Amino acid sequence: MLRDSFRLLVILNTLLKARLDKELSAFEKPKIISLLLLISPWRLYSSKGDSGERLRKALEDLGPIFIKFGQLLSTRPDVLPTEITSSLKTLQDDLPHFSETEALALIEKELGSSIDILFEDFDLTPIAAASIAQVYSAKLKENQEPVAIKIVRPGIKKKIERDISLMKRIATFAEKRSEDARRLQMLRLVEEYEAVILAELDMRLEASNIKQTKRNFESNKLLYVPEVYLDLCTQNVLVMEMIQGIPVDRIDTFNELGVDLKLVAERGVEIFLKQVFIDNFFHADMHPGNIFIDAKNPADPAYVAVDYAIVGSLSEEEQYQIGRMLVAVIGRDFKEVASILIDSKWVNPNTRLNDLENTIRAACEPIFDQPMEKINFGEMLLFIFDSARRFDLRMQPSLMLLQKTLVNIEGMGKQLYPALDFWSIANPFLKNWISERYNPKKLTEWAKKNSLSWLEKARKLPEIADTAIEQVSRLEEYQVANETRHKELMDKLYVQGRFNGMLLIVFIICLLYTSPSPRDATLSRMPSSA
Repeated sequence: MLRDSFRLLVILNTLLKARLDKELSAFEKPKIISLLLLISPWRLYSSKGDSGERLRKALEDLGPIFIKFGQLLSTRPDVLPTEITSSLKTLQDDLPHFSETEALALIEKELGSSIDILFEDFDLTPIAAASIAQVYSAKLKENQEPVAIKIVRPGIKKKIERDISLMKRIATFAEKRSEDARRLQMLRLVEEYEAVILAELDMRLEASNIKQTKRNFESNKLLYVPEVYLDLCTQNVLVMEMIQGIPVDRIDTFNELGVDLKLVAERGVEIFLKQVFIDNFFHADMHPGNIFIDAKNPADPAYVAVDYAIVGSLSEEEQYQIGRMLVAVIGRDFKEVASILIDSKWVNPNTRLNDLENTIRAACEPIFDQPMEKINFGEMLLFIFDSARRFDLRMQPSLMLLQKTLVNIEGMGKQLYPALDFWSIANPFLKNWISERYNPKKLTEWAKKNSLSWLEKARKLPEIADTAIEQVSRLEEYQVANETRHKELMDKLYVQGRFNGMLLIVFIICLLYTSPSPRDATLSRMPSSA
């Protein structure tokens, strides 16, 4: 308790040092905190930079857990205005590496064997060190394969749990005393962050993410996914293939090798679209530090991705609505964009369609005045979400991860090939995806797939009608005067219930027997027009 109280004082002092006392003044505070704000020596110093920059500095001073929280907030335009999220995107979490003694002891404890038995050429200097883990290079003893060994920082879980607990207390305190905090659902934000960062602590989850992505790209050579050695993976240690590739931001190197940069940029967009709409499983941390290019064949370059700690997926409804939104934005159909936001309940359902449409139009029209190659599609979505904040925009974390991924992919593509036209690749892909996924044939297949469930529901309809009748009959003792009316109602319910049940059964049986079987389809296949 004493340690928590001291940590809270450190947090408060850091916020005051960054001159965020102006922002804190909006909260109803206990007298002790008001007194601390009043007597704070930092009040003698003028604030430098805007609130976003000062918040970024405070989070960096508070350490890695708060830094990663700020990085999460940078992907939430539905929560914070653009000027703040832009500042938070520059947060850095590079840390000094922990000692080689700790690293070796942890590996041997987790894997149950000595380093000399498992590995050769173990380099004691880590090749990367971040807030959650650090990475070493070595070779497997049994086959001499080069590997990367990722190790969770010793003791980091306890620190995370302590700071998360404090964040929850602060969020609860803020929501009780500030309307803005309640609107932003600060406690829910912290809980979302908790789920993300705890997932990053489990190397087994990352190993599973790698295996799934590798399966998704088995027949597609656009993205190379490294091999993971599951027998050498534990909660705190991950052993995977050491990848070969050139960092994606080495433009000069690519030019020297004669790499087709236009093709590289376009393939990045194709990978994004495949992961989101075909696989529904996307790498959600595709920044330049995690992406490499295999340029052994300059005319046929491939992407190589590492760090699969954070992945995203969408519900079928989210997929469909995002696909529609992208097509609508490309077509400058702002009314359709507004309609999607309202129908999906991503904004207040009571929002007036015309008001939201005009707001989105005002945000997007200036962007369309630029040449097509200068338009950043991801940033346009950011503008849309930011402008919709006044309509109580609230989106699922998965959608925010998607938006962040799109910004990263498009940004890397523009860096490689400034004239990259995201629209020309995405538009035909999305239109084809929507038409294929939701054409009558696909819907029929979906109906057949779910026919047994429908039949079961149809079978239960008479029971439901009987239950309804029973419930209605109970009204008789309270409404004797309406006895005749009740009887008529019960009769109608009973008859209608059984009729609807039989009708649904007949419909599904007809569907099953009229749809062509795989054998029939083979026998009656017509040549395509292609």
